[in-house]
Amino acid sequence: MKKSLLWIVVMVLSISMVAAFSFAGCKAAAEAAAAVAEETPSDVVGTLKIWDMEVDNAFSASWGFAREEFKAMYPNVTVEYEMKTFEQMEQSGKMFLNSASVPDVMQCCSGLSRAGMYASEGLLTDLTAVAEARGWNDITPPSFQTTCRYNEQGVMGSGNLYGVTNYGDFVMVYYNKDMFTQYGVEVPTSLAELEAVCDKFVAEGIVPITLGGLTGWPIGHVWWELVLYNADRELINNYFLYTGDVDFQGEAFASGAEKLAEWATKGYFDPNVNGISYDDANVAFVQGQTPINITGGWMFGSFLEKITDFDWGIFLMPGKNLNQGSGGDLWVVPEKAKNKDLAYAYIDLTLKEEAQTIMALVGGVPINADLTQITDQKVLDLNAAFSTIVANDGMAFYPDWPVPGYINVLSSNLQELLAGTITPEEFNNAISIPYNEYKESRE
Repeated sequence: MKKSLLWIVVMVLSISMVAAFSFAGCKAAAEAAAAVAEETPSDVVGTLKIWDMEVDNAFSASWGFAREEFKAMYPNVTVEYEMKTFEQMEQSGKMFLNSASVPDVMQCCSGLSRAGMYASEGLLTDLTAVAEARGWNDITPPSFQTTCRYNEQGVMGSGNLYGVTNYGDFVMVYYNKDMFTQYGVEVPTSLAELEAVCDKFVAEGIVPITLGGLTGWPIGHVWWELVLYNADRELINNYFLYTGDVDFQGEAFASGAEKLAEWATKGYFDPNVNGISYDDANVAFVQGQTPINITGGWMFGSFLEKITDFDWGIFLMPGKNLNQGSGGDLWVVPEKAKNKDLAYAYIDLTLKEEAQTIMALVGGVPINADLTQITDQKVLDLNAAFSTIVANDGMAFYPDWPVPGYINVLSSNLQELLAGTITPEEFNNAISIPYNEYKESRE
C-alpha cells in the first residue's frame, strides 16, 4: 500500500514502541491471518454495530465512505450505525461496554482515563495479533501506537494493543485573516506577540479569543497550551506515563494557571465565558465576531465548509515546540462484541488509502492518504502544521488523559480559575490531589 509523506514524517517521533510477540502471540497472528484469507464477504450474514462521535467533519466523511464500502463488500450484513456525543461516551462509556447492547466497534478516547481504564478492566479486545495479521502495524506509525497500547494498570505506552488510530489530532490557533488585516496585526511568532495582538483587539472593544467554558473541558485546551510553554519531554512522560514525579507547583503548571487567569482579567475572553457553550463559541468565530479560536483539528472540516464570509487560516501557538495533540481517537472492539471479525473488516476499510484520502480532502490529518490529491491551500497548511509538530517531537497529548474522571476535576477548577474564585496556586493544588492519589493506587 502506498505510504503518504505524512506517514514518513511521523516515523521521526522519539516515542516509539516495539511490539514483542511470544511464540503464542505469533501463532495467534498466523491463525488470525488464516481467518482473514478464508473470508468470503458476500456469504457472510449478520449485523455490524458501529458507534462513533463524529458529525459534519473530515472523520465523519471518511468513515461514512468506509461504511458504504463495507455495505457493498458485505451485502448480506446489516450495518447499524449510531452517532454518540462526546458527553454521552464520557459519562456512560463504561456502562455501554458492560451492556448487552454493546457495539461491535466504537470510537474511544485515548489515555488511562478511557481506553486504559477499559482495557485494564477487561472490557476491550486485545488487538495485538489481529493488527499484526491484518497489516495495521504497517500503516499505523509506531509512535502513534503509544496511545494504543496499555499495560495491566491501564497506563499507555506499553503492553498489548487495544486500539487503532487512523488520523492525527492537534490543537491550533484558527484566526480571521480579514480581521487581522483590518486592525493591522500580523500572525505572531511568540507568546508576547500573541498577547500584543489580543491587547490590540481589546483596545478596539473586541473580545479576541472565542471560548466556551460552560462544560469546562474547552478551557483545558487553552490552559494546557499555556502550560506547555515551560514544559519539556521529561515532564510530559512523567505526567502521562507515570515515569517520575510531577511538580504541580513547578514552573510549567504555575505559569500556565497564572497566564490563563491573567488572560481572563485582561479581557481576552468573554466576561460570561463560563456561560457560553463550546458550540456557541465556535459559531461566534464562524460568524466573524471574534478573531481567534484556540481549538482542535476536529473543527477544521466544519470551518472549511461553514466559513464563507471571510478568509481564515491557522497557526500553532507561537514560540514553543511542544503542542497538544497525538494520534487521534481509537477504534476499539469491545470484549463483549458479538461480531468481532466484521469489526476488524470495517477498521480495515477506514485505514485504506481511499477513505484516508477523503479525510484529507475535507480537512483531516490522515496517516495513509494520497496527499498529492490535495489542492486546497488550507488543507495543505493543516498537514504542514502537523508535520512540524511531529518533526519537533512535539506531541504532548491531552491533559485529562492520566486519570479516570480527571476531565471533571480539570473542568470545574478551570471554571473557577477563570471566574477568579480560586487562585492559580489553589487551582494547581486542587488538580494535584486526585492525580497523585490515583497514581499511587496504580503503583
